[in-house]
Amino acid sequence: MTDATPHAGADAVLHRLNFHLPEDRVAQTGAEPRDASRLMIVGEAIEHRVFRDLPDYLRAGDLLVFNQSKVIPARVMARKPVDAHGHGGGSVEVMLLRAEERPELGRHVWSAYLKPARRAGVELWLGGLEHEGGHRAQIVGELEDGARLLRFDHDILPHLDDIGRLPLPPYIDAGDSDETWRDRYQTVYAREPGSVAAPTAGLHFTPDLLARLAEMGVQTAHVTLHVGAGTFRPISGSVADHVMHAERWHVTPETAQAINAARAEGRRVIAVGTTTVRTLESAWDGTQVQPGEGDTQIFITPGRPVNVPDLLITNLHLPGSTLLLLVAAFAGEDRIRAAYDAALNGDYRFYSLGDAMLLTNQAVGRGL
Repeated sequence: MTDATPHAGADAVLHRLNFHLPEDRVAQTGAEPRDASRLMIVGEAIEHRVFRDLPDYLRAGDLLVFNQSKVIPARVMARKPVDAHGHGGGSVEVMLLRAEERPELGRHVWSAYLKPARRAGVELWLGGLEHEGGHRAQIVGELEDGARLLRFDHDILPHLDDIGRLPLPPYIDAGDSDETWRDRYQTVYAREPGSVAAPTAGLHFTPDLLARLAEMGVQTAHVTLHVGAGTFRPISGSVADHVMHAERWHVTPETAQAINAARAEGRRVIAVGTTTVRTLESAWDGTQVQPGEGDTQIFITPGRPVNVPDLLITNLHLPGSTLLLLVAAFAGEDRIRAAYDAALNGDYRFYSLGDAMLLTNQAVGRGL
């Protein structure tokens, strides 16, 4: 039963789950090969395995649900226009967030963080000035969180591969080039461009591992949730006051049918990543998953049951994060506390490029 007050008790849970994370435990690079990362099995007991051992815990008829969103090169250097006297041309870093539907402002509108924002002016050129083949953006609005609304003369998305860089987590230094990261910071099944952060639980899968699972009779389905910049934002202050950024999701009729059929037949649904959980719960109507698309600001905290997936594959999250509350809501506070104690004592690597866990839903009977 869900508490009548949203997020009631979540501050206390977050406090009890707080831990000190040494800086050297935050993974700077991914495991090679991808499925060589560690995998903690969190059920009645805790087991320590390697991610390529995942097939040992799955069976024919299980349904793996992946978030197929693809990270876009959303970090772009821009310049202010140069006037007839040669004045201007200062640099502004643009972090594109997402395409916005703002018909009152025209077409090709994106939200973006600018650095520096106050001195950005009213017009920017991305990827070079006009005579250099750059792309003009007019600053036409501001959002509550300080993001600006940029209106382009054309669709900017197809040009980002040429002018942008991947928006890596702030603790990773890509150096002068991000060519390596354009492969490593994507899942092998990424298809739909739109995220500014990777759905990182999927980074552990390789084509060979997916082929092994298919040979076993494990089924797959895909949803899309374009991960926003808010994934980097810790909770500051009260949980009830934390605002989740809106993120675009999409569930096709085929995926909804596959999930609902699995549930009706007593087969397990395994969510790959917290973004998949948030998508499925956003599409849940109280009885089944409905196809559709839209924006979600769903914030899953202890006291709110997770209705759809039976199991969850997820990375190890940072203290004070919304994702730590989500996994506590999913698996239970006591199990998460025990799992994180084991991870800290066992040299597991944390965050986007770190190791993984397989969790059981405390609200659903079909576990490991």
